[in-house]
Amino acid sequence: MKRTFVFLCCVFAAGTLFAKGIEEDVRAAEQKSDTSYAFGMVIAGDLVKTGLEFDYYSVYEGLRAVMEKEDTRISMNNAIRMVQSAFQEAMAKQAAEARATETVWLEENGAKEGVTSTETGLQYQVLEEGEGEQPGPMSIVRVNYEGTLTDGTVFDSSWERGEPAEFPLEAVIPGWAEGIQTMRTGGTSLLFIPSSLAYGSQGAGQVIPPYSTLIFRVELIEIVKQEASRDDLLPPEEEE
Repeated sequence: MKRTFVFLCCVFAAGTLFAKGIEEDVRAAEQKSDTSYAFGMVIAGDLVKTGLEFDYYSVYEGLRAVMEKEDTRISMNNAIRMVQSAFQEAMAKQAAEARATETVWLEENGAKEGVTSTETGLQYQVLEEGEGEQPGPMSIVRVNYEGTLTDGTVFDSSWERGEPAEFPLEAVIPGWAEGIQTMRTGGTSLLFIPSSLAYGSQGAGQVIPPYSTLIFRVELIEIVKQEASRDDLLPPEEEE
């Protein structure tokens, strides 16, 4: 009986170790699967922005051939050139579409009642007239603002942060500097800034796409300094 009990304990222990090994193998396989799936998602997330269309099976075949160190039907140098060419064509197409979309949007917006267009292409609409001073090109101003894309996406807001912003007009994008100078303290305006007066063909990080018209609702609170000097634009020196 005692030997039978010991034998059963050994069998149970072996079975437990075997089951644990299987569980670890399954967990490792699941982790590998999830990681591989995540790689596919991240790669696709970047590729979908280009607007390119893909044959998924051929993508898989190319990936597998290189990973398995098999012969490929295209040399790596040719593959790199083909990919670069495809990306350049896709980017050029997207840029042309974005420029055309922006042109149409600005033409339609500029025709709206209450919207004024300047020679540079800036458009603005006065929501509330101010009664104070008007800033100059070297002024330092204090404002509240909210910036959106034409689709309504908010990318920045001093109101959300709960604190007005203060900056020299010489240090901001041209559309901001020009637009603020059309205002008087105490006033609120909408500034419609074309990409040529903002971030142009490059955009700004992941927030502002290339060729984006920016819309700012701005409240000019005060002119902190009417004519700032160059020294005012530099950060303060640290004391030793």
